[in-house]
Parts: sequence; C-alpha cells; structure tokens
Amino acid sequence: MSRPTADGLVIVDKPAGFTSHDVVAVLRGIARTRRVGHAGTLDPMATGVLLLGLGRATRLLGHLALTDKEYRGTVRLGQTTVTDDAEGEITGGRGAAGLDPADIAAGVARLTGDIMQVPAKVSAVKIDGKRSYRRVLAGEDVEIPARPVTVSTFTVDRVVERTLPDGLTVTDLDVTVVCSSGTYIRALARDLGASLGTGGHLTALRRTRVGPYQVDVARTLDELRAELTVLPLDEAAAAAFPRWDVTEREARLLGNGARITTPRLPAGPVAVFGPDDRLVALVEAEGDRARSLAVFAPQG
Repeated sequence: MSRPTADGLVIVDKPAGFTSHDVVAVLRGIARTRRVGHAGTLDPMATGVLLLGLGRATRLLGHLALTDKEYRGTVRLGQTTVTDDAEGEITGGRGAAGLDPADIAAGVARLTGDIMQVPAKVSAVKIDGKRSYRRVLAGEDVEIPARPVTVSTFTVDRVVERTLPDGLTVTDLDVTVVCSSGTYIRALARDLGASLGTGGHLTALRRTRVGPYQVDVARTLDELRAELTVLPLDEAAAAAFPRWDVTEREARLLGNGARITTPRLPAGPVAVFGPDDRLVALVEAEGDRARSLAVFAPQG
C-alpha cells in the first residue's frame, strides 16, 4: 500500500491549455488523494504559479488566494476580442501604428493604483447566481458591475510594432503587473486599448508570483510526476502569513476553537504556532481576541 501524501502546498507551473481544475485532477492522480484544491484560478491560456493544497493545507487556500500577485504579459493594441484575450473571436481591428509613448504611459498611469474595474464578460464572475461566461455563450447581453481592485505596479517593459498577416499593423506591449486578488489582466488590456482609441486584448500571460511564492520554485506537471514536491503545511503558513508563537496552554485553547486574548496583531490572517513549532491555526484579531479562521490541529 502506498504511503499517504503529507499535508502541504504544491507550487505548480501551470502549462498553457490547462484549466485550474485540470491541474487539480492531474495532482489528485499523482498524490493519490481526492483532497486537493487550488488557490485562485488561471485562465487556460495563462501559465505560471498556481498554488495547490493537499490534505489539511486546503484550509489555507482561501486565504492564500487573497494575497497579491505578479504577472508578465503581452497586450496587443489595435484589436479587440470577445474574451479580451487571444482565445476569443476577434471583434474589431482598428490597428495601432505610430502610437506616442507618452499617450501609452498616460493610459497605463490611469490604470495604476486603486481603480474600479469591470471584469471580462467571458469570466467566472456570477451574475444573479449564474456564471457570466455561461450567459455570454447563451447569447445574453451581460453587464457586470465595476469593483475595486488595486494595481500596485503596471509597467511597460517593451514596445514592438508589427504587421499581421492580414496587413493590420498593431502594437504589442510586454508588461509587468502587480495587483490585488480579483484583478483581471485581460481587462487591463481591454481598458488600455479603449483609452487609447485602438482597442486591445491580451495575447500572453504568465503569473510569476502569488504572495511569497515565486515561479522559480514552481514545478511543471512532468516534474511533479517524476517527484512530487510538497512544501510542508507549517512551512507554507510561515512563509505566507505573519507569525504568532503561543504557549502550550494557548495552543491547546486555540486548537479547540477557543478565543483568547491577543497581543497587537497585524491586520488579516496570522499563523499561530505552538511550542513544538507546529501550526495550530490561522486567526484574525477581533478587538482584543483571536478569532479562528481555520484550525489545523488541537494541541495536547
């Protein structure tokens, strides 16, 4: 009988053409467990960092999904698509030749900082309980309300003007974006193109970081098939969240779901560790008490 896989985090370098659910299905086979989940999603076209949890680490995932993310991508100015990326049907082609770099910089600046963003219509956003992409595929005219997101960094690394086989001249921008959870990079491409009067969509996207986890430590599915690399639960929590070390008695109380008096804690989830350096819980300060967000192991 095979030995059960340890609880922990698997940092996957997702290949193009796979949905996040496809990757979960593959990892269930590799790890020989059904208890696998993922933190956030990546579109099929995108590659890069996808965090998967095994066993008890699945309880971390909802909180890891809320951390900031970094992307490298290519925005094509001069064409629009129904999905705001290269996977969708082209809906317009005005072209984009001879753009003023100052106009591009101004357009990028307008999309940097705390902004209101309308997600892509072909997305998993729910409208009256139904996924937006399902409504679009059914022929409905979907209106998605704008929501607040934070784009901490939006930089243009390279500008290339090129002529497509059909004769249309477009401008491709290689960009780097650091943003909050829930930000659609393809919506940034769409909105940048709209502000410049050219239209725009995303032609390539790679997620290079989720919270503290960089793409250079991610493993491809082939590498994971050869050797399953799991970041232990305790190490995963210590890397991603502020730490609070407690006594054996406090660990036992928190492990059993009790609320205890806290020192001054930072906002958001905090990882609590007992004297044996094992993860007890994720908590959040609520007044002068610790409210448990997820309990991992009763202590004692």
